[in-house]
Amino acid sequence: MFNDQTILITGGTGSFGKKYTQIILEKYKPKKIIIFSRDELKQFDMQQKLNDPCMRYFIGDVRDESRLREAMEGVDYVIHAAAMKQVPAAEYNPMECIKTNIHGAENVIKAAIANNVKKVIALSTDKAANPINLYGATKLASDKLFVAANNQVGTRDTRFSVVRYGNVVGSRGSVIPFFNKLLADGATELPITHADMTRFMITLREGVNFVLKNFERMHGGEIFVPKIPSMYMTELASAVAPGVAQKIVGIRPGEKLHEIMCPADDSHLTLEFDDHYVICPTIQFAHQSDFTTNRLGEKGKDVPQGFEYHSGNNTHWLTHSELLEMTVEQDPV
Repeated sequence: MFNDQTILITGGTGSFGKKYTQIILEKYKPKKIIIFSRDELKQFDMQQKLNDPCMRYFIGDVRDESRLREAMEGVDYVIHAAAMKQVPAAEYNPMECIKTNIHGAENVIKAAIANNVKKVIALSTDKAANPINLYGATKLASDKLFVAANNQVGTRDTRFSVVRYGNVVGSRGSVIPFFNKLLADGATELPITHADMTRFMITLREGVNFVLKNFERMHGGEIFVPKIPSMYMTELASAVAPGVAQKIVGIRPGEKLHEIMCPADDSHLTLEFDDHYVICPTIQFAHQSDFTTNRLGEKGKDVPQGFEYHSGNNTHWLTHSELLEMTVEQDPV
């Protein structure tokens, strides 16, 4: 569906954006791929390796609606990946996080509608489900904005959906590169916040492929959640550094013991498919669809009342060897 189409990725110089671009170029022949981000050095670095003739690099910030409108002219599909993602940074700079994650989401929506973009998928996070930190709260607000945007389109065909998933193995700022840096600096023990802490794990390629598939599945208004494995942080540390001591340092502010992707309070809205869940919108749209059957013909079923999908009650747990296989895949740039 992406052959001879124009795709724009906000925050496109991040780990996801680079892998998404790489995979699109492998699988399709797009008309244009527009990387929209605010860091000229990251764009320069990315351009050295991803320099296909279809590539375009736009300097811009999602806080700037007029620049987004310019960048989205003639665009068919948008992936909104730009965000402030670091929990401590968001806590210390709350208004900056709100400007990027909430006001930026609003600007993406307005620009997409103004340019008659076909479909938009916004990337979310497990921290948006029952949020306890500002980053999660802003992403929940962003999710709500993108779902509700389907009521703002009027007679246009533009549709908006959300993809929510957990920790991306090996991405910038994630725990494995952090542990590896400590080990390279001579650390003799690794910090673990809590012995029972768990997290969902997904590779960049899996995340990108899930987003690609959901462009085909979406009616508009869904929150897509993949079925992915979990791992205890103690087991992750043991897999990365066998025999290295671990020190319990306590749960940090804004951190959960287990991450949630499908909250129990949304169980009446949640559908289970073979390899993913869909959280249906709480509001009605003029184009309201039957979400139990997606556009690929896949059928979902209601989950039990009170069902909650979190990293501590998962049925799929990563082994050490599976984790190490996942870490082999490196960032493309």
